[in-house]
Amino acid sequence: MRGTLVKIKQGFDTFKPSEKKIAQYILEHPEELKNLSITELSDKSNTSEASIVRFCKSLGLKGYQELKIDVSLEISQRRTPPKVFFEQIDTDDSANDIIMKVASGNIQALKDTTKILSPDELERAIEAIYKAKSINVFGVGASSIVALDLQYKFMRINIPTYMFFDTHMQLTSAVNLSKEDVAIGISYSGSTKEVVDALRIAKEKGATTICITKYGDSPIVSTSDIKLFIAAVENNFRSAAMASRIAQLNIVDSLFVGVACKLYDEVIDYLYKTREVVKDKKY
Repeated sequence: MRGTLVKIKQGFDTFKPSEKKIAQYILEHPEELKNLSITELSDKSNTSEASIVRFCKSLGLKGYQELKIDVSLEISQRRTPPKVFFEQIDTDDSANDIIMKVASGNIQALKDTTKILSPDELERAIEAIYKAKSINVFGVGASSIVALDLQYKFMRINIPTYMFFDTHMQLTSAVNLSKEDVAIGISYSGSTKEVVDALRIAKEKGATTICITKYGDSPIVSTSDIKLFIAAVENNFRSAAMASRIAQLNIVDSLFVGVACKLYDEVIDYLYKTREVVKDKKY
């Protein structure tokens, strides 16, 4: 499955006005779509048939029939009706409620991400990192923690990786990159100015640019050679970059494992050495 419904949910805010009308109707009446002609959908969504065709193309689909098939398949494979249980955490929730809701939100984010993350784009990212002279990672706020995790993982297997919390240093490192380097920008919204600016400069210098961001059109997507999309629900208390962080970390782990597989013999040695050098730091 291509996760078309997930793409519609995640990309909703980036859609054009006519696309939002179509998306809104599909999200509110997904079960009806399989029985609607393109003319009927245009009437119900107050849009034109041409807008629906363009909407399908923006989702990477060949046309309306493919949209209907994808949505029908996603609905049929749901074991239970969709719930919003994990989206809302109330102030009077018990500790058990909080555990279940947070876990459910994280699990859902990971499941939805697997539907929209392109294996081909992931493979391109792994190959680019494998061949790169160095990796520069850009992120601020909660995304900077994910960027730091990426740096730690790749440094452990002796891949030169640099991450700076200071945004001026991010720009400074970006301007010194070349076509032999890779720059990775991490931003859930895709609109974080500091991250987009650093990635844009890296691209201008010839570096291969990769973004880890939510599905949809955004400034970071337009400046990235390789797009790694995540899905997450960020509502109420969850707006503090909770589920999105888990989805981002999942991609970081996938990149690490993918590169490690290409360097297996060397990686085993590096992991052993880095583990041994700190073993006496434990009680």
